[in-house]
Order: sequence, then C-alpha cells, then structure tokens
Amino acid sequence: MPNTTPPSPSFPTTSREWHLLTRPVGWPKPEDFALVEVPVPVPGEGQVLVRNRYLSVDPYMRGRMSAAKSYAPPYALGEPMLGGAVGEVVTSNAENLTPGDHVLHYEGWREYAAVDATSTVKVDPAAAPLSTYLGVLGMTGLTAYAGLLRVADLKEGDVVFISGAAGAVGGQAGQIARLKGASRVIGSAGSDDKVKLLLDEYGFDAAFNYKDAPVADQLRAAAPDGIDVYFDNVGGDHLEAALGALNLRGRIAICGAISVYNATAPVPGPRNLPRLIQTRGRIEGFLVRDHYDLQPQFVQEVGPWVASGALKYRETVVEGVENTLEAFLGVLRGDNTGKMIVRL
Repeated sequence: MPNTTPPSPSFPTTSREWHLLTRPVGWPKPEDFALVEVPVPVPGEGQVLVRNRYLSVDPYMRGRMSAAKSYAPPYALGEPMLGGAVGEVVTSNAENLTPGDHVLHYEGWREYAAVDATSTVKVDPAAAPLSTYLGVLGMTGLTAYAGLLRVADLKEGDVVFISGAAGAVGGQAGQIARLKGASRVIGSAGSDDKVKLLLDEYGFDAAFNYKDAPVADQLRAAAPDGIDVYFDNVGGDHLEAALGALNLRGRIAICGAISVYNATAPVPGPRNLPRLIQTRGRIEGFLVRDHYDLQPQFVQEVGPWVASGALKYRETVVEGVENTLEAFLGVLRGDNTGKMIVRL
C-alpha cells in the first residue's frame, strides 16, 4: 500500500510558484515573470507531495525561456517553471517513498510540488548537506567531471584552461583537473576576489580577472607554452583566446556560453577557427544528460574528495522563493561564487 500520511491541520493550503509570462528579449526583466499563489497540489497515484527546501538556478534556464528549438522544450507561458530541487516528502501515494524522506527532483521554482516518484532520486541528508545534491555532488559536479574527463579526454600532464572558473561547474572542473594530474591549471573569473579564491582555495596554478585586459593577452602570459584542454563556460572572447593558445591535438569542451545568452542579434563566431586545422585540434559541445552512465563512477571518485576536503566548493545562498528570479539574474550577471542556491 502507498505510504500516505495526511498533512497536519496546520499544513498550508497554498503554495507559491514562478510562472513565465512573456519570452524575454535580451536580458530577462521582472515583468516577464510572476510569482503566483496556487493551492497546494494533491499527489496522484504513484506521486509524492514534496516541500522544496532548496532550489537550483542555472544558466541553461535562459535558453528554455525562448521558443527557439533546442535540446530541451521551452518553458510554457503561464505555467510553473522547472528546475532542480531538493525537498522533503510530505505525503506519499507511492510504494517506495515515505513522508520524511528527502528527494532530488526537477519541479523547482515553487514551494510545493506533486512529483512522480519514478522521477525522483532519494538522497541522504546525513551523508551530505541537502544543497550539495544540487551542486558539487549533483548535476553540476557531473557536468564538470564528464566534460573534463570524457569529452576533453584529460591526460596527465595536460595544461588546462577553465573559463568562468569561480562558477559552480568551472571551480569543480579546475580542481578535478588538478587532482587528476594536470601539469598546470589556469582559470578566468570576473573579480579580484574570485581570482584569489581560485589561487588560494581551489589550488589553480594561475588565474586572471578577464575585465583587466584582453583575455588572449592574459592567457598568453599565464600559459606561454599553450594549452592542451579548454573547458568553456563563457564563449566569445574566451573561446577565441583558447583557440589561439591551443597546442597540437588540443581539445575544447563546450559546456556553456554565458557571454552570449542574452544577445539580441547573431553573435560573430571566433575569427580564428582555422587554428583547429593547424593544431589538428578538436572542439565538442556536450550535455550532461548524455553522460549519466558516469554517475556511479563520479560519486565513487568525487564523494571522498569532497568528504576529505581535497575538493572544495562554495555556495551562494539566497533566501526565499520570492527571490528565486533575482538569484537567477544574479547567475547571468556573475554575482555568484560557486553554486547559486535558493533556500526556502
């Protein structure tokens, strides 16, 4: 029988959730969205009612606000938005979950969600803080792991350049490169404090503030003998600089291009793509969902690094569902250090 326990009489009857009202042109504006009060949903057969505790906001969500064809369907107008979330089961109409269990799911941007039990992953708050299942031990961490080790085919002794290296994915990718034997790890970031974090806490060999001078000039100074691997979170001038520094048979893994997500006109591509011919280099975009087969290996290897402190992580925490939109805009601006999390 399902493990159904009715909520207590003091249980709220309404929930708040974010809806997309209009598709943003350029930078998203507050009037493109609405925080809507709705009845707390009733879980159907095989579903659980989850009280969300932490929400994830991520750069890829900007693409889902557009109607353009992409790898994920666009958010529907006037409907609740979606994103990663971790929460506590309140009511269960499923065989395998009980009230009090904690689950990872993708019905975020809201306080309460009725979720198919089969689309959840049970997580243990005693093993790691709940928020880490959205970041360093979740999709963010797996993105860094798969992109660096499988897509970019990192080899011991490689010189590695990470753009957006103080972000959630970039910071983890740089540390994994160091732990897996890269000879030199270089990162770019958008503030002097973030550069200091990369050098002093994450163990990067070199780092620079991309606002201080042309990226190509700063990368050349940091990697005078060139780079073997580039993990791209930014695109634009960073990608062009990496192509210019690429060594023979260098590899570029394209994870994101946050510098162009809000562009209102086509953005010129790198002007030096013929460098791939000269270097016999390779450039490949990837999505983490194509690499979920690595999840057990990822947890087995990265989990102990996190537990021992060998791999460090940062979170930027914003309080309250009402501030979810501002947290998302903060990610696009680069306000976050590490993973941006909304705590409810």
